[in-house]
Amino acid sequence: MPDFMFEYEAIAEGLGPVCGVDEAGRGPWAGPVVAGAAILDPATLPDSLRQGLDDSKKLKPEKRQALFDLLMEHAITGVGIASVEEIDALNILAATMMAMTRAVENLGVKPGMALIDGNRLPDLPCPGEALVRGDGRSLSIAAGSIVAKVSRDRIMAELAEKYPVYGWEHNAGYGTKKHQQGLADFGVTEHHRRSFAPIAKIINS
Repeated sequence: MPDFMFEYEAIAEGLGPVCGVDEAGRGPWAGPVVAGAAILDPATLPDSLRQGLDDSKKLKPEKRQALFDLLMEHAITGVGIASVEEIDALNILAATMMAMTRAVENLGVKPGMALIDGNRLPDLPCPGEALVRGDGRSLSIAAGSIVAKVSRDRIMAELAEKYPVYGWEHNAGYGTKKHQQGLADFGVTEHHRRSFAPIAKIINS
């Protein structure tokens, strides 16, 4: 389970406040990639958050939503988005780094340290540390992962209202059977990632 070990270490070095950053949506065939950043105060964090926060992928949607709502009340959060156009122009890794940078910039306060999920750092306005599987090790990164996931799921659900045949409200743009059938029947939309092989294959066929 994630804890505050990395946050406490940074604070002890005078690098507070500490934000955790994670992304959602690197793998889908459609939609933007979204990053979330979160600053938690260990002294005032409610037990419901301290005990509930975890890698967003391990949480059921209802639990994730409840934790998101609590984070909006008890944390400083920021969301960063890189569009489909940016993904196609840059590549998904560079776009993900861009979204992470934007999430930190959108916190509204400058953190003293950023803990980033993964093995590389985006451009940051502060010192940073990359933590592999950080969403299962750091409470701040776990919070960032929930902010990213819920925010992106909402974007995809909104897009699904305009493009209902792809099942984005359920698959979030991943290449499920429903999504593949929608592509076969109705083709590619402006929200599909043309640089991704399955979409490029359809376009070029």
